[in-house]
Formats: sequence, structure tokens, C-alpha cells
Amino acid sequence: MTNVKKTIRKSKRLSEKGKAVTEKLKEIYPESECALEYDGDPWRLLVMARLSAQCTDARVNIVCRDLFERFPDASSMAEGDLSEIEELVRPCGLYKLKAANIKDCSKIVTEKYGGNIPDTMEELLALPGVGRKIANLLLGDIFGKGGIVADTHCMRICSRLGFYKEGKKDPLFTEKVMDLYVDKNEQSDFCHRIVFFGREWCKAASPRCEECPLAELCDKYIKNTAPTKGKKTNE
Repeated sequence: MTNVKKTIRKSKRLSEKGKAVTEKLKEIYPESECALEYDGDPWRLLVMARLSAQCTDARVNIVCRDLFERFPDASSMAEGDLSEIEELVRPCGLYKLKAANIKDCSKIVTEKYGGNIPDTMEELLALPGVGRKIANLLLGDIFGKGGIVADTHCMRICSRLGFYKEGKKDPLFTEKVMDLYVDKNEQSDFCHRIVFFGREWCKAASPRCEECPLAELCDKYIKNTAPTKGKKTNE
């Protein structure tokens, strides 16, 4: 596991930037909620998060309407026919692996936890198909324990803002770094807002830098708009 304390030195400047970015995102997106429509059911969020890998949240929401109508809880999913589950989740891609994961996961949740989702990182990571992103999502949204969901939006935007070197694509590194600079009680909402911000403003291919509401806090924007040293002007 990456030891961030040995990799970077926590700085006052970045701590202040973390608070400023958090507050600005609140202004831009006063309401923050998970894009996955799980109706407050922890098990459903777990299933939907697994299905969302390499698939849009919008598609997962559509697919899960039929999936949860057929299998409304962990016990029914655990007893479900695998081939039927595969057909229901096929539109999400990687359907054979995902179907096996959610069926096996549901069986463990039913038999070991009485239908409840465990609330520790270690227990969650032991579930089939659950990685740190899903575990942090559950720990934050369901149990209020915080957790940085280091998806592609989070990695891209946090590096552009200047919390670490741009272009570094290491989810665990991002998670550990941002855990230093975003308060625990803000982390869940921060990550949801980062997703919204990435879709609306800080896109991978064509970011709207000139009109971006976070421009004054963005190292990439500041660097790109700074006058070139020694360059003559026509003033």
C-alpha cells in the first residue's frame, strides 16, 4: 500500500486549497447525492456500484429497475439463477463476471451478515468484486465514515487543481492524498460533487477552463494563463 506520508509532505497551502475547493463545490452544487438511484438501500448501492464499472450510472439505473423488481434483496439474488441474472445485467458490460460477483456477494451478505452490508474496509474488500472505490462509496454514503472515491473524474480534477502532479493515475495515491486535504465529514459529498463538476466543467478532452468557476483555484489554469517569463508585450 502506498504510504503517502513518505511520498508527500502535508502542506498548509494544500490544506487551505482543500477547504476552498470543498466550499466552492458546495456553492456550485448545493444538493449533493449519489448518481446511482438506490433508494437508500445499502445492498442495492453495493450491487449498482459493482455494475457501474466501465458503464454509465444512467444505464445502471435503467438496468436495475428490472433487476431489483426480479431480485429485490440480497437473499433473493443469492438464490437467483445465474443465467437469468446475466441476461438482466448484460447491458452493463462484463455481464458474466458482474453477475457472478453480485450473486456471490449477495450470498455472503445473506449468510454471514444477515442481509446487512458490513461497515469496515476490510470486510467490504473481502466481498467478491468489491474494491476500494466501492468500499469508500459505501463507507461514506451509508455509514457516514468518509472515504475518497478515486474514480477517473476525481483523479483528473484533483491533479489539475494541483493537489499532486498532473497525469498521475493511481487511485490509491489519489485516495490517500485527498484524505489529507478533505475533511472526513465532507468526503462523500465532495466526491459526488467532483463527478458532477467533471461532467459539466472539467471534462477530460475539452475542459471549459475560460469560464470555470474553480479557475482561480486551479494550478493548471493559472499556469496556462500566466504571462511567459521574458516575453515582450505590445503595450
